[in-house]
Amino acid sequence: MTSKLEQLKQFTTVVCDTGDLEAISRLRPVDATTNPSLLLKAAAIPEYADLLRRAVSHAKGDVGLAGDHFAVSVGAGILKVIPGRISTEVDARLSFDEDALWAKANQLIALYDQAGIGRDRVLIKLASTWEGIRTAERLEKAGIQTNLTLLFSFAQAAACADAGVFLISPFVGRIYDWYRKNTGLDYTGAEDPGVQSVTRIYNYYKANGIKTVVMGASFRTLSQIEQLAGCDRLTISPELLQKLDGDQGPLARKLTPGADGEARLQLTEAQFRWASNEDAMATEKLAEGIRQFARDQEKLEAVLSAL
Repeated sequence: MTSKLEQLKQFTTVVCDTGDLEAISRLRPVDATTNPSLLLKAAAIPEYADLLRRAVSHAKGDVGLAGDHFAVSVGAGILKVIPGRISTEVDARLSFDEDALWAKANQLIALYDQAGIGRDRVLIKLASTWEGIRTAERLEKAGIQTNLTLLFSFAQAAACADAGVFLISPFVGRIYDWYRKNTGLDYTGAEDPGVQSVTRIYNYYKANGIKTVVMGASFRTLSQIEQLAGCDRLTISPELLQKLDGDQGPLARKLTPGADGEARLQLTEAQFRWASNEDAMATEKLAEGIRQFARDQEKLEAVLSAL
């Protein structure tokens, strides 16, 4: 019997959720994703010290630009050891400013271009705010593909589909965290609210012929991963990937195209904002996620400023 990781790879593209090159080289995912929190962790790894210093040198005193240089340098290094794509995140502090998101996304693509890396190997990550989704729509039309992150609600997923985004990252574990905290219940298997959210989105996309890739993210347990086996992609931490690699048990496919899904929605901005307002979990987790990424971006910039 092969490991659960190898079985999972038979019907789901496995993505590594880290900036750690050693872990990526060892676990052999197809794609990889980073975010400000992961980049902050990477900045503490001794092997990245030279990249930090070079980022500061290239930015010539602009600490925000230094952060972009570091993110792209980490991404470029990861691309040397994976066959697929790297997702690089736009500054979360810009999440409600469409013009600023557009400018920053294009700046990241320009830095990758300077590093000799084509846009076909990069996904620009944006928070799934209304402004982020509209920016993604513009970027997709300009030939820059996107990964919409911090996605917690069906309304966000429906709006991303309408915008023609390449990929969405619904956050399984953070949805689970919210419901566990607010209900006092411990959810397992198919009863997990995070698993149910991704399953609903996956079925909706497939039933309506929506091409946007569904990539489950933010896992807490192996059970959550196993319940979503068959999802287009899953981005998984090195720790959980290692556990999957060490488990020789059988793994059954859970998600397949052809299941019943809801009729196609097309949300106006007002409808999107109302649906978001009515979903306390999604509202709270989106705001919390943006704040967390913003604080970690600030901490990374403090590290860069000290060099």
